[in-house]
Amino acid sequence: MDSKLKRKVVAVAVVMVLLVVATVFGANYIKNGNVSQTMSGAVTGADNSNPISNGADSGNNNPHQNTNGANAGNANLNQSTNEANAGTNNFYVEHGLDPTKDPYAYRKDKDFFDPVAEEQDPGKELTLLVSSVEKDLRVNVIDGLGRLVSGQDFSIKVKDSKGRSHNYKDGDKDGSVYIAPVEPGDYELSLKGADGYVLTDASDVKISVKEQLDYTIIDDISFLIKSEDEIDAKAEDTAVNEAEQDSDGTESNQRLDDEDALFGIDVSKWNKEIDWQAVADSGVDFAIIRCGYRGSSTGALVEDPYFKKNIEGAEAAGIKVGIYFFTQAVNPVEAVEEASMALALSKQYKLALPIFIDTEGAGGNGRADGLDVETRTAVCDAFCKTIENAGFNGGIYASKHWLEHNLTMDDLSDYTVWLAQYSKKATYEGEYALWQYTSAGTVDGIETRVDLNMCYMDY
Repeated sequence: MDSKLKRKVVAVAVVMVLLVVATVFGANYIKNGNVSQTMSGAVTGADNSNPISNGADSGNNNPHQNTNGANAGNANLNQSTNEANAGTNNFYVEHGLDPTKDPYAYRKDKDFFDPVAEEQDPGKELTLLVSSVEKDLRVNVIDGLGRLVSGQDFSIKVKDSKGRSHNYKDGDKDGSVYIAPVEPGDYELSLKGADGYVLTDASDVKISVKEQLDYTIIDDISFLIKSEDEIDAKAEDTAVNEAEQDSDGTESNQRLDDEDALFGIDVSKWNKEIDWQAVADSGVDFAIIRCGYRGSSTGALVEDPYFKKNIEGAEAAGIKVGIYFFTQAVNPVEAVEEASMALALSKQYKLALPIFIDTEGAGGNGRADGLDVETRTAVCDAFCKTIENAGFNGGIYASKHWLEHNLTMDDLSDYTVWLAQYSKKATYEGEYALWQYTSAGTVDGIETRVDLNMCYMDY
């Protein structure tokens, strides 16, 4: 091969090598440039501070664009992750779950995927509360919120131990049925006429009817207690102070000078609003507060509307307290009801003095005004026995005339006597621990007249 031809061959070979190198370099350049532009485009909207550079700087900016694109991808990934975590956390919060616990714990609960029962309205759940004091049955229909269910046409089926059944309707639709007399023995009670309600343990309630009083608190007495908003207070609260009728006009309306006795008052709704701190500052040692009364017409059990306010105010002022209940019971069974009510209302308070039954007239037309001495004595005895069996001291409040003529005090000698006699000096010959000596007293903190008392026992 001559030298001229040889030079041509070498030149062609060099050109071909250069073309191959140029082709490879160009392909790589184009590939990198497109990827960088694509990734830069992904971050353009998120970060305008590093836009795609012009052609003169494209070679220098491609690495930055690649990095920004990667950061944008990471940012979007982090955002998605945060959103996912937020959604997960919200799920935990909404369902009360602990994300640190075993997420597969449900696999251990064989009932996990069972349908959840629809939650029942507690106002539609019924329960029978049944009690017996003496040859009787007291039935209360209670909903899941602990309220008497009124306005419904309920009836109670009572089956005795011999399989004989009788039905008793709730005639006044107040949710309570009283059945008496009932022969002592075992009974089974069930509820009828409960359409639209769900019976919980309201069917087949078993109870033994007592033959004799055991003088214990009636647990469900709270369902019989009414407020004055539910009754005609003018017709029901008609006590007449017998001691005022027997007053000889010589009583003092100021504190008596007796260092051996505690000085106190007794109050009820009739004394209205009381500033108990002012009462305490005036030197009052104790207060006996009316908790309630039995209506002299219908016999309803009614809470004194000022009882809670009075007893809490007196306690807060450091005054020793006792309570009393105005009775219109016509038999010992009703007296147990009254004592149960007094105990139920006062159970959260610290009583230093006894729980008294206030026995006096109701204007001549009260349901208990005509009781004979034996029955009235039995009423007071039943009240006090129930109080004492509950661990409290029982007492009897009455006027001198009432104690001497309407009660057999020899049968009541175990209980504290609170005498009402409005005179300069007490002339009652029986034993007494407290003396109410006027109903026309004045005490700081009370705008009305108030009963004043001396107590000769340090409770």
